[in-house]
Amino acid sequence: MVKSIAGPEIERLIQLLAKLPGLGPRSARRAALHLVKRRDQLLTPLASAMAEAVEKVVECSCCGNIDTRNPCTICVDTARDHSIVVVVEDVSDLWALERAKALNAAYHVLGGVLSPLEGVGPDDLTIDQLVARVSQGDVAEVIIAVNATVEGQTTAHYMTDQLEGFSVKITRLAHGVPVGGELDYLDEGTLSAAMRSRTVF
Repeated sequence: MVKSIAGPEIERLIQLLAKLPGLGPRSARRAALHLVKRRDQLLTPLASAMAEAVEKVVECSCCGNIDTRNPCTICVDTARDHSIVVVVEDVSDLWALERAKALNAAYHVLGGVLSPLEGVGPDDLTIDQLVARVSQGDVAEVIIAVNATVEGQTTAHYMTDQLEGFSVKITRLAHGVPVGGELDYLDEGTLSAAMRSRTVF
C-alpha cells in the first residue's frame, strides 16, 4: 500500500473528485491541488456553491429536470408548447437540447435506459409517469429523443408499446449524417440510417 503524502482531508477530496465522470485518480489529484492552492478564488466559492446546491436543488416532480423550484422553470413556462413532450434519457440530454434551442416544448426525463445486463428494468425508469402524463389527454406528440444505442432503441420500442392505444403521435429523432460530417469518416450504421431516413431535396 502506497503511503499518502497528503493529509486525510486532502485525500478525501481527491477520492471524491475521482468519482466524477471524466476524472481518474491522477486528474483528481491535479484538480484537488489546483483547488487547494487557489483556496480563496476557487475552493471557498466552490464549497459555498455546493452547499447551496445541496440545500436548494430539487428534482421536478413533473418532468424529472433538476432545478431550484418544483415544478421546474420549463414546466411552468406558459410560452412553451406543452402538448409536445420530448423524452430524454438524462437531464444532461435535456440541457443539450435546450442549449441548441431545438424545440420550445416540454420534457420527460427517463432516468436512464432499459438494460437487463445492468439490472435496469421498466420500474427503475419513469415510463409509468410518462404514460400517466399522456393518459390525461393534454399531450398530442411524444418525441423519443434517446441515444441511438441498443439499449436506447430497446427503451424506445418499449415506450411505444406502452403508449399504444392513446391518441398521441409518437416520433423519434432523425439519425444520419451530422452537420459538417464527411461520409468517409462515418460508421456503417450511421450511413445506413442516413440512407433509410433520406428526404426530398
